[in-house]
Amino acid sequence: MTKYSCETHIDHALDMQVAETGEYPVMEFLSEDKKLSTTCSYCEQQATYIVSSK
Repeated sequence: MTKYSCETHIDHALDMQVAETGEYPVMEFLSEDKKLSTTCSYCEQQATYIVSSK
């Protein structure tokens, strides 16, 4: 499962990934071209990170 997160919600996204998968999450910065069209999974702000499983 993949989640997108802004600076404000990154802690929540990491916690939710662990709760849902039981695995340590992988956090990466979104590339500049994807930042323009991707919003946070928890609000309407522009996403900065992508959080996923291994």
